Amino acid sequence: MRIAGRLIGILMMLMGTIWFLQGINLLPGSFMTGQTQWAIYGGLCWAAGLALVYVCRRAGRTPPRP
Repeated sequence: MRIAGRLIGILMMLMGTIWFLQGINLLPGSFMTGQTQWAIYGGLCWAAGLALVYVCRRAGRTPPRP
């Protein structure tokens, strides 16, 4: 499950990056180009993907013994 979560998180980060770049008009060729709302959606998607990767990375680790 950790691997699937990491993979989904990485794909969300990639998708968020693409949406952000299209939203700020650096990656042309879509209806999203130049639309500020897509830059916001991309940033939020990227942050959610990063959080998912972090949570999946932390899951399954056993705390250190005293």
